[in-house]
Order: sequence, then structure tokens, then C-alpha cells
Amino acid sequence: MQESKSTVLIIEDDVELRNSLGRLLRSVGLDAQLFGSVSEFLKSDPLDGPSCLVLDVRLPGQGGLNFQRELAAANREIPIVFITAHGDIRMSVQAMKDGAIEFLTKPLRDDELLDAVQLGLARDRARRESVKALAALRERFGSLSPREHEIMIHVAQGRLSKQIANDIGVSEATVKVHRSHAMRKMNARSLPEFGRMAAKLGLVPEKSQSS
Repeated sequence: MQESKSTVLIIEDDVELRNSLGRLLRSVGLDAQLFGSVSEFLKSDPLDGPSCLVLDVRLPGQGGLNFQRELAAANREIPIVFITAHGDIRMSVQAMKDGAIEFLTKPLRDDELLDAVQLGLARDRARRESVKALAALRERFGSLSPREHEIMIHVAQGRLSKQIANDIGVSEATVKVHRSHAMRKMNARSLPEFGRMAAKLGLVPEKSQSS
């Protein structure tokens, strides 16, 4: 299948501005979906590809800042670029503190909006790649035997082969064989990389494998 196209979602109640933003984004090759309110946006289907949300602060019904908090509470990760004609420093600081990409005031400058949107799309693209990589890591981990799983945790904790052998009651040679098989299945090229994989999987704390 072809890679999903990057999409910019715009929630803006001013029809003229909303359509203008849509034309601007499409002129640089981006797909744009336009909504007049948060409730209208929530009725749309979720996207498969990278996305960025251009969100007006003041909207009919639910406002942009409240919606940002609602998205965070629901663990729905999407980069947000706020736009407003009535912003203040306190409002912008809070929006950025809560993870917004940018807080732009109207009238909008095309280059500032496009730069913010491209940054948001790049971050969402990177996040999606990270999620995909972790899923692949979990799949490889699922192919390990229970013994290989156990030894991977010991290795990540910094235990030597002799120590692991004493801990689990097998020979040091057996530990090395299982470790080698586990590293091959995990595509780990070194013991430090093997340990970092274990930390990403949540098998050991980050500090444990790096200390």
C-alpha cells in the first residue's frame, strides 16, 4: 500500500479564514480537512497517516484550550498549532506548556503557519515511526523462549555470564548460548544495544541498564 498522505486538520469557525487556510495548505501539496467546530471534528474518521491540528482558541461550544486538555487526557497524540485573534501571554504560555507546537496570532503570516505545520507533521511522523519500531521490537521479543527472556533481563541489569549462571542454575556456556540466540532474534549487534532494547520494552528501568 502507498504511504498515507500527511494531513492538516483545521478547526476554525470563520468560514472565510478556514477556506483560505485550506487553499494555502493545498497549494504546497498538503491535504487539508476543514471543520467549523470541535464537535464537527469529532464526528470525522481518525487518520492513518501523519497529521497536525490547526486549532482556533475561541470556538463555538468547546474552546481550543479545553480541547487540547481533553485530547491529552484521552492519550490522543496530535501536534497542535494554535491560532487566535484574542491571545495573551498567559494563554500562550499555558498552551505551549501543554505541548502545543506554536501559538500564532491573527492575521496569520503564511510562512509562519507553514513552518509550524511542517514542524508538527515532522514530529507526528517521528512519533509514528517510534510506535512502529516499538511494535516490531515487541514482536521480536515474543519470539524468545522463556529462558532467553530471563537471560535478556539479567544481561540488561549488567549481570555477567558467570553471575547469571549462578543465579539460574545453569552453566556459563549455556548462558552464552541462550544469550547469543536471544541477541540474534532481537537483531541486537552488541550487549549495550541488547540492554537498551530491554529498557524500551520496560523489562528493566532505564537507569539499571545504563549504570
